[in-house]
Amino acid sequence: MEEIVVGIDVGTTKICTLVGRVEDAQTVRILGVGLEPSDGIRKGMIVDLAAASQAIKRSVEKAERTSGLEITTALVSLAGAHVSSVNSRGAAGVPGGIVDAFDLARALEQAQAVAIPHDREIIHVIQRGISVDGQEGIKTPIGMHGFKLEVETHIITAATATIDNLRQCVSSAGVNVQQFVLNPLASAEVVLTEEERQMGVAVCDIGGGTTDLAIYVDGNVWHTMVLAVGGNHITQDVAHGLRLPLAQAEEVKKQQGYAIRSEIGAEEYFTIRPFGEDRDTRINRQDLAHIIEARVDETFRLIYQEIKRSGYDGLLPAGVVLTGGTAALPGIKTVASEILGMPVRTAQPENLTGLIDKLNSPSYSTSVGLLRWALTMHEHEAPIIGGKKRRKSKGDGNLNMDTLKNLFRRILP
Repeated sequence: MEEIVVGIDVGTTKICTLVGRVEDAQTVRILGVGLEPSDGIRKGMIVDLAAASQAIKRSVEKAERTSGLEITTALVSLAGAHVSSVNSRGAAGVPGGIVDAFDLARALEQAQAVAIPHDREIIHVIQRGISVDGQEGIKTPIGMHGFKLEVETHIITAATATIDNLRQCVSSAGVNVQQFVLNPLASAEVVLTEEERQMGVAVCDIGGGTTDLAIYVDGNVWHTMVLAVGGNHITQDVAHGLRLPLAQAEEVKKQQGYAIRSEIGAEEYFTIRPFGEDRDTRINRQDLAHIIEARVDETFRLIYQEIKRSGYDGLLPAGVVLTGGTAALPGIKTVASEILGMPVRTAQPENLTGLIDKLNSPSYSTSVGLLRWALTMHEHEAPIIGGKKRRKSKGDGNLNMDTLKNLFRRILP
């Protein structure tokens, strides 16, 4: 039976529901698309529950109509400055001298025994590395001889109230949340090559309200961060500088915008009608580019500071991969390369078939990435033991057979 997967990308500027059918390991056929302008969402967070619920519901209904399928569960994207992460190690003795699933489960349980505030929820537990008796770089420890097993994990948490609000909005559309997926991790599924992941690379998803960063080293996630700046800040600057309504400023940015003032000819003009004027005004494109360049420059300086703060800036020979809607801004790649001092490329979803007319754009990397994440969920994450994420019975944290079956499925390749 062919697998059907659904992703709902809840962004600051748009909500995109995709229904896909898995055709092979590399290809997803898009069966349904539901695009809807966002409402009630600011900087990745719900600020108007009713408006956001209605926008998500309309997006889901459009995807159901175009696919002819009823949507009951979906993976949902997550962003916002409330997201934070920590690296943690867990160790377990190996009584039998040969590593088995119980040993791995105990090591993972130890790694997750970090102090998480009561108002935060674990979203992802991602393995960074496994060692047996100090030997690093082990992929699959089951069956190996040794006496001490250590697991290093990257734990991503989010504000519980924010998660509950988003879950409620999606539920009001009649959809259960299968899993929340951090934006840059979803985007990485479609924009990064395996070689880049192994060498060391940062994926930078610049959306409308947030810029989401994930650093990959040795094939694994080593650092994640969400910055509360994005393309909407550029639009606001244009609106303020040229005295335009936000909707018109967004159109001007898309049609005339450029991120480098010096590359625009002095004689290039376009016409607009600012607030309070009764006739069109000619605007020099250099003036527009000057406004945009200042904000783009500031954004990448913030990204540079974050990469430096992570301590992994010297481990990124593959550089930075830009995606998200703002990555389509002409000239942005050059500015990024100059400020970050490393190779930069822009990327968008590829290997798609079906209803893909609008999806070949960096704007839809997270949306398509959710479908890819659904295909390979077992490769990414250790099970979350103890269950702040899934609210079940109090016995949910016990190492029972269900947990071990889940562990085998997710850990083994």
